[in-house]
Amino acid sequence: MCGIVGYVGKRKEVVPVIVEGLRRLEYRGYDSAGIAVGTSGSELTLRRAPGKLVNLEEVIRQKPIEGTYGIGHTRWATHGRPTEENAHPHRDCSGRIVVVHNGIVENYLALKQELTAAGHKFVTETDTEIIAHLIEQERILAERAGRPLLLAAAVRYAIRRLTGAFAIGVICADEPDTIVAARNGPPAIVGLGEGENFMASDVPGILHHTRNLVFLGDGEMALLKPEGVTFTDFEGEPIQPVVQRITWDPIQAEKGGYKHFMLKEIFEQPRSIRETTLSRISLDQARVYLREMQITDEEFRAATRVHIAACGTSWHAAIAGKFMIERLARVPAEVDYASEYRYRDPIPDPNTIGLLITQSGETADTLAAQREMIAKGSKTIAICNVVGAAIAREAHGTIYTHAGPEIGVASTKAFTAQLVALFLFALHLGQVRGTVTEAESRHLLDELNLLPGKVEEVLRNVAAECEKLARQYSAARDFLYLGRGIHYAIALEGALKLKEISYIHAEGYPAGEMKHGPNALIDEMLPVVVLATKDPSDRDSCLRYEKTLSNIQEVTARSGKVIAVAIYGDEEIRHVTDHVIEIPSAPELLLPVLDVLPLQLLAYHIAVRLGCDVDQPRNLAKSVTVE
Repeated sequence: MCGIVGYVGKRKEVVPVIVEGLRRLEYRGYDSAGIAVGTSGSELTLRRAPGKLVNLEEVIRQKPIEGTYGIGHTRWATHGRPTEENAHPHRDCSGRIVVVHNGIVENYLALKQELTAAGHKFVTETDTEIIAHLIEQERILAERAGRPLLLAAAVRYAIRRLTGAFAIGVICADEPDTIVAARNGPPAIVGLGEGENFMASDVPGILHHTRNLVFLGDGEMALLKPEGVTFTDFEGEPIQPVVQRITWDPIQAEKGGYKHFMLKEIFEQPRSIRETTLSRISLDQARVYLREMQITDEEFRAATRVHIAACGTSWHAAIAGKFMIERLARVPAEVDYASEYRYRDPIPDPNTIGLLITQSGETADTLAAQREMIAKGSKTIAICNVVGAAIAREAHGTIYTHAGPEIGVASTKAFTAQLVALFLFALHLGQVRGTVTEAESRHLLDELNLLPGKVEEVLRNVAAECEKLARQYSAARDFLYLGRGIHYAIALEGALKLKEISYIHAEGYPAGEMKHGPNALIDEMLPVVVLATKDPSDRDSCLRYEKTLSNIQEVTARSGKVIAVAIYGDEEIRHVTDHVIEIPSAPELLLPVLDVLPLQLLAYHIAVRLGCDVDQPRNLAKSVTVE
């Protein structure tokens, strides 16, 4: 979850490279920040500050530093309070070894006791400081034995003793112009340049300097020097890196004139949906082509079940995906929170397809679920937004969402891209299994082709209405979101968006369950957001709509304030609601992409009116790389 940036080379000033990289990664952590730099033959110099990155920048302005290599860190606290003392980087006793770390060292207390007994002095509450002292101890023991260790070897010996998840960057004053990077769990990326090299915990941190990246795998290390990078495993054996050429435009990671990244990303959804669909459909042949698969059509046809695991917003996409898969492919689909999956003794088998959904591709719980599925014989498919991410490397197939970098912690464009990827997967599976006719395929793909234009239309037409509703309801302390069928997933997502960024309590609920408890909450102070859209050509969709109207009347009978999302021209619903946000019609399985857009904008405008930090909500980080 924390942000890490490292630079070694003599082509650029190290401090601006690292600080700018941390600024691009601040969405990964903003409890504190720090930097350590060195030059040939010098001591290492540190600057740290609690709070957001701007505080570190002010410290550096008052006490400038410079060097030719260095590492920096922006922290999301797991061990130790967010103070200057606990801010990374952390040092050993000598001050000559410095470490930055993303992850959790689970056995740090035992190691701390052992190192304290050996004479080490600890000055922080963090688990990260253990790593610096452990590397120092390995060097001390080797020196006593008459076999001095280079930094890379000392790091290798030290990390073998760590239990938990970690990505680290290490520098040492005794080996200037050198960075050692290692990964076991959270992401670590090496950027390749000419006469300079970089490391980071996520792509945007170094994308302005290089597009040639190596994503370290678990159990892999890199030794960075200006002249090149050496890659090994934790045993010291050389490995051949796979260099990924990243095609993202760095401008995509900038605000581009928008007040917040979240708002920019909401309005980028037409493009991200087009990019996710691009090259995967043939309108002439009415076919979906998923080429990144090691699963044969025969294996798809033999599948008896699809088991989906995801976390947070991706779990909401998974709930919608269940409806898509069962409707189009006629195969049972089961959805689990990835964080719960392996703790309930699941029973996947070789005829179960595992489907893992994660924006970052590095979510620890989702990776663990994938490994459990593979261990029990299932083939797995990843839906992921980051090329070369861990989950994609371990999957038997990947559907990349191509949404581009998403900086706002509250996911928007990655979510709708996931919905589209799930629709493509479900339709492809249905075509392979023969459960979708050519006429149905042609109709659905024509509608999918129209979807980006409809998204543009919704964003253009409802923004002002959502801002107006935000003015009216931003003082509410609770919201209820209701939906039926596939739209229940969007009710959950709308509630999550509101509570993530505005800190207002909100709950998503199946509309049909109102009588079983939530009706007790309704009074004149409670805004209730109801997804009341329908596909007029779909009998089940129309039946669902009629039932939803009855639920709306339950709310209004108890003086609740109803905000409905409905299809253009729906006069019936205007008679039973306080507010109606209109969107265009679409097939039932594609309506969720349009449903969610007003809910994203409503949450955004309420949070802005309340003065909340929209892009960096408290206590949250973008990528959850620890359990």
